[in-house]
Amino acid sequence: MIIEKVLIVDPVDGEYCGSVEIEDGVITKVEKKDSIPNKILMPGFVDTHTHGYLGIDCMSASPKEFEKWADIVLGDGVTTLFPTTVSSSKEKLEKVIESFSKTEHPSFSYLHFEGPFINKEKAGAQNKEYITNFSKEKLPDLKDKVKIITAAPELRGFKELIKFTKDNDIKISLGHSNGTFEDFKDAYENEVRRITHFPNALRKFHHREVGGIGAAFTFDFYVELIVDNVHLSKEFVKLVYKIIGPERIILVTDSISAAGLKDGIYELGGVLVKVKDGIAKTEEGTLAGSTLKFIDAVKNFKQITNCSLKELSMVSSYNALKSVSIHGGRIKEGYPAKLLLLDENLDLIKVL
Repeated sequence: MIIEKVLIVDPVDGEYCGSVEIEDGVITKVEKKDSIPNKILMPGFVDTHTHGYLGIDCMSASPKEFEKWADIVLGDGVTTLFPTTVSSSKEKLEKVIESFSKTEHPSFSYLHFEGPFINKEKAGAQNKEYITNFSKEKLPDLKDKVKIITAAPELRGFKELIKFTKDNDIKISLGHSNGTFEDFKDAYENEVRRITHFPNALRKFHHREVGGIGAAFTFDFYVELIVDNVHLSKEFVKLVYKIIGPERIILVTDSISAAGLKDGIYELGGVLVKVKDGIAKTEEGTLAGSTLKFIDAVKNFKQITNCSLKELSMVSSYNALKSVSIHGGRIKEGYPAKLLLLDENLDLIKVL
């Protein structure tokens, strides 16, 4: 297959006109050409944090439902998807792994475990009944299907979790934490490089204890952002873009099963969630994930920051994969041909 007369957008090489050749699902040739492009070609979107969509929930999905979920979000340009759990029992997590292991979809590689090794004080919409300190006996056999574990660095057993994840090629993402600046600094010095849905569910920033928020602005962490104009103000998104920069921002949806459906009552890991005007909250009024579509997150980020298309390809694809050491997210020879054709308004024309 040859894609011609497009504006190629690569997170490293930038934006230029040209053509791309694909063979057996791999990019075999990228050539710069003087032409007037009629479409934009970008790497496929990567959502590393999503709990569900259109009535499908990661915690209860069958293999067919997982695959249906992946098919649906392809319509939003998501070509790599990390279904995300919530804090739950070892037995329930084991069932998720078993179901996910039976899927056969090109968008799937790994799961993201959000919890249960987080801080109850920063549980958010997580079920406190299942939140606990780390010990490997509390985890099921992961079967090489888990790539990210969100955990709080201040909890007992965190150093053991670091060793466990290194031994099993898993990345820790710091989150749902009341940890201090020193907790986050210590994690960073132990090669932890990710923060979950920044700065939601972290200790508040204070000028005498800047906490995890201050650590994110100090060290080279990758930070997930939910850019739905609910979880974060536009001013905060601009601040993160200016200080942390597009090289370390990862767009995520944190979507729940209510995404794509009408307002109503839903469930997230045994916690009741009410969706009103598209905003998901627990009975206590805590935000409980989102109903965000990834393509809308991309458009929101572009509108708020006025970033370049090159930067947009970083935050929507390349950074997410780089943060977990996965080869992808570029338009370059030898990379997977997971690509999107878009128009000048960033409306999706075709998924390749």
